[in-house]
Amino acid sequence: MSGTFTNHLYHIIFSTKNRENLIKQDFKDELYAYIGGIFKGEKGLLICAGGTENHIHLLGLIHQSISVSEMIRHIKGNSSLWISKSEKSANNFAWQVGYGSFTVSESSKDKIISYINGQEEHHRKRTFKEEYLEFLHKHKIKYEEKYIWN
Repeated sequence: MSGTFTNHLYHIIFSTKNRENLIKQDFKDELYAYIGGIFKGEKGLLICAGGTENHIHLLGLIHQSISVSEMIRHIKGNSSLWISKSEKSANNFAWQVGYGSFTVSESSKDKIISYINGQEEHHRKRTFKEEYLEFLHKHKIKYEEKYIWN
């Protein structure tokens, strides 16, 4: 084969440290645009972003030259620094240590976009913890709950 062709589409989820309500409505769009710039800088594409005051969902294409963990490290580190420097959050802003990352097939992309765009409504009925544990169960990921919420 003479070329390399990939479609590494990921649904990424992570929260603020201790799930504090630090992502304020007045800068969400700026945050999502900033994260989109991080994706672009790494030859990727942010397709969709959404969440609530205490967590974020991203759907994006990650270029084959960068690992998922490295991409998420760039996203979390750079966005946290941007929020802190621009004083977008009154408190000392930080993301949680870990994250969830789930592969998405092209045929499921529209369903995930709808899910991410409906986060505000979705979380009127369900907490972030309930949602996150459901994702882990759905994707058959084994875990010890005492280590998830640090």
